[in-house]
Amino acid sequence: MRILITGNLGYVGPVLVRHLRATMPGVRLIGYDNGYFAHCLTGSIDLPERLLDEQVYGDVRHLPDALLRRVDAVVALAAVSNDPMGSRFEAVTREINHEAHEDIARRALQAGVTRVVFASSCSMYGAADGPARREGDTLNPLTAYARSKVACEAALSRLPADGAAVTSLRFSTACGMSDRLRLDLVLNDFVACALTRGEITVLSDGSPWRPLIEVRDMARAVEWALVRDPAETSPYLAVNVGSNRWNYQVRDLAAAVAQAVPGTRVSINTEAPPDKRSYRVDFSLFEQVAPDHQPLVELAEAIEGLKTGLQRMGFADADFRSSQHMRLKVLERHIATGALDEQLRWRQAAAA
Repeated sequence: MRILITGNLGYVGPVLVRHLRATMPGVRLIGYDNGYFAHCLTGSIDLPERLLDEQVYGDVRHLPDALLRRVDAVVALAAVSNDPMGSRFEAVTREINHEAHEDIARRALQAGVTRVVFASSCSMYGAADGPARREGDTLNPLTAYARSKVACEAALSRLPADGAAVTSLRFSTACGMSDRLRLDLVLNDFVACALTRGEITVLSDGSPWRPLIEVRDMARAVEWALVRDPAETSPYLAVNVGSNRWNYQVRDLAAAVAQAVPGTRVSINTEAPPDKRSYRVDFSLFEQVAPDHQPLVELAEAIEGLKTGLQRMGFADADFRSSQHMRLKVLERHIATGALDEQLRWRQAAAA
């Protein structure tokens, strides 16, 4: 199988490439990425992309047909990847997260690609009181990022599959160590705070619910989507990806990190209004359709992996929220230096 991975030079990409190389011998892996975060390496002793057969640089808004004709599967990781970036670059978020990947999927299927895997998000459930949300429940996206995922899923569901398998993986909030670590994710942030400041400050009242998933388990889910039989479920499938064990309130995540990093204080703003982005998710469908690719990493293991990885890096930056570990800050620096324009396109003069 020849697999094209868009956005491979991000947080999940290095973990996914390593997993696919280990579990799917003989596959040809091709990365396609714009390179926004290629320099944001964290503790890696070698370049993760050495495990690829080929790295192509380019914007997913202009992915060439010739590349799609060379592959059997497309894994769409590329995205403006969180709520702060979505708010700052709302139009670009729609272009990349929705329009570009709808276009890529359509052209890929026309070119004979048999597997399209879209990295979607449970954030589309938004504000969701009551029972854990299932795939058929009402969506309530509250941010540009979540709306872009909803729109792309809807577009993918309408594409003629003709025997292909198109899968939208509604991932829980990612966490865990990576060769390109992000610290703009709740658990990762808490561990970094504990190690550098000795204190975790929860800006909300701590009550919001979040489902989480470790990046290695995200890779396992992508592997399943690449090999699933569409006849056993349906040609198009949207599925919540995570574990019912991993629905946590934010205050419980902070407490778990504090326990793992002795001496850490937890400060919760009990006077803060509740964060509307609160949802629990039901993963029963994923348990049913992917019994051999269920999440294996437990919360304590994810925390320990982050702790060990950051300590191995000698990480001591208490001001990390202004660092290259925050994806929005990286984009803003590219713009400030003139390398990127406001549409997140590389300026040719800067590239030269």
